[in-house]
Amino acid sequence: MGRLQRVGSGFRRFYSATRATMREREREASVEALGGPEIIAKQAVESPQSGNGVRADPPIATAPSVSSRDDSEVSKELRIAAAYAWRLIILAVALAGVLYLVGRLSHVVIPLAIALLLSALLGPLVRFLRVKAKFPPSLAAGLVLVAGLAAVIGTLTLVVTQIVDKFDVLSRNATVGATRVRDWLQDGPLKLETRQIDNAIETAQNWLTENQGRFVSTAQSTATATIEALAAFFLVLFATFFFMRDGDRIWRFLVRIFPRRAEEQVHDAGVAAWATLGAYVRATVLVAFIDALGIGIGLYFLKVTLWFPLAALVFLFAFVPIVGATLSGAVAVLVTLVERGPWQALIALIIVIAVQQLEGHVLQPLIMGRAVAIHPLAVIVGIAAGVVLAGIMGALVAVPIIAVLNTAVRFLVLKRKEAPPDSVVVASEAP
Repeated sequence: MGRLQRVGSGFRRFYSATRATMREREREASVEALGGPEIIAKQAVESPQSGNGVRADPPIATAPSVSSRDDSEVSKELRIAAAYAWRLIILAVALAGVLYLVGRLSHVVIPLAIALLLSALLGPLVRFLRVKAKFPPSLAAGLVLVAGLAAVIGTLTLVVTQIVDKFDVLSRNATVGATRVRDWLQDGPLKLETRQIDNAIETAQNWLTENQGRFVSTAQSTATATIEALAAFFLVLFATFFFMRDGDRIWRFLVRIFPRRAEEQVHDAGVAAWATLGAYVRATVLVAFIDALGIGIGLYFLKVTLWFPLAALVFLFAFVPIVGATLSGAVAVLVTLVERGPWQALIALIIVIAVQQLEGHVLQPLIMGRAVAIHPLAVIVGIAAGVVLAGIMGALVAVPIIAVLNTAVRFLVLKRKEAPPDSVVVASEAP
């Protein structure tokens, strides 16, 4: 024990001696910075007296710190760049954390996002029943939710019924269509040989045989996917009901989380973002309905058996801007090619292109009016990120989230109250 005490006292003496040496060096550096001891003494003798007859003390000598000397040797531009850099690094880390959480909790986040979209779409009906018809909040939200659910179930019933009723006709038309396509490949402008077509068919059959195990494993996981889909469906229903009934109270609770001085600005930004979301959803539904109506009528006159299911597919895919219209149009043309032949497929392609051009250059500017334009690159990147994080459902909610964030960030950055846009346009061209 005595040895430990001696070692400890030795460390303390060493520490005291080191501190004394450092203080002496700092004092000498301060004296040298002021011109040496002679200059300091001369300043002390020549210093004027204060007003009460007492000679004023000489200024305290201070040596420039290491940090100040380092800062003086670094250019202003580099210091500004470094300040921006560490802030951007913090923002990037925070964004990566948010994306990681969203990816891990996608089975909860995506249903809640879909519930918000449905609430923004059906909110005006609930507000009408509560204000004009004097319905209680629960009754108004319940009636609107049941009506919307009935419309969705009715549409799905019509689609499934048409597919089941026309199954035999579809089989015959598919066989005849495959023969027509084969003949067109041989006798048409491509002039393919029979051997080349047979090799392509054999390659496709071999690929199906080699990947049969993957298809079986996918079928075995269908039960798990069904359970997850049912859970997400009921979560969407309950969340939509409570968002429509208690949306104002939920928003006020969330606003109170922020500091008091920021509550008003956050509230105003949220109101503007919600108006943008509602306008976007309602305009998208209207444009999707017009697209589905135009393509559906065209397929009907081309005598395509699945014209109604294809029109419903066009309506659903229209909620994914740019990409959705292309995919649904391609499916419609391929089905027409197999069932009706190449010339009818060419007419279907012309109809699809005409409807999409009408949407991009007439419907969106006319229906959506004053808008917040979203650049196509932002749309594509957002959809890609949504697919990576949450699959098809992520692609569905990616663009509305971008629209909401665009409005909220612009509102907070500009720090002024602007009237929320009537709607949101996905720009077809760069601004």
